[in-house]
Amino acid sequence: MFSKAPQLHPYPGFDLPVIAAALRRTQAQFDEINRHLRVPRDRLDREVVDNMLEGYTYVDALLRNSVDVFAPGASPQLLEINRLVLCGSDPARRQRYAAHLRATEQHFYEEFRGGVGDLVEWVKAHSQTNVWERAAGVYVRILSKPQLFLEGNHRSGTLVVSYVLGREGLPPFVLSPDNALTYFGPSALITNTSKSSLSMLFRMPTVRKHFARFLKEQSRPEFLLPDARP
Repeated sequence: MFSKAPQLHPYPGFDLPVIAAALRRTQAQFDEINRHLRVPRDRLDREVVDNMLEGYTYVDALLRNSVDVFAPGASPQLLEINRLVLCGSDPARRQRYAAHLRATEQHFYEEFRGGVGDLVEWVKAHSQTNVWERAAGVYVRILSKPQLFLEGNHRSGTLVVSYVLGREGLPPFVLSPDNALTYFGPSALITNTSKSSLSMLFRMPTVRKHFARFLKEQSRPEFLLPDARP
């Protein structure tokens, strides 16, 4: 049973074909993007993009059904986002990676410093924060050490950020050739920061504000269905 939450803003719907086209452009240019990164990323191959598109489709369905993924009992929906990012929905592929998925689930629920409980408590404590900083903060909680998932935190974090934005009637965040370099810079810094460190206490609020501003600047109405665009 999905946990329902009131929508403060009408959910306009993601324009999934436009999102797909944007991700394909990023895929086509990713080798060039990687040359300019201080820490090169893994290849953005077709399978990764296909899995991300399944993830956006799933997030779109959650939003259409007013599912609150941060509500008690709703954490399996967050876990499913990561499973889609890693394996897609193909049962055979999930079976091949069953051991890894089980290990991820155990970490997700039992890592008290950075598991789902930490994320849900942070969201609850910042429910009145403006949506851009809240989305950025969710991303920081997912990526900082210990990370929410064993693998795929950047991609899963992007989808959860898109969910947070979508609940406010805003477009999802989609990686593009124009924003990739700016996106991966703070992401690398966040990944190397411990949730219990002094850096998290004193430096991360500034990083979170910068990332919130980045998300706002990258908001693209074309990623929403045409009738919802301004």
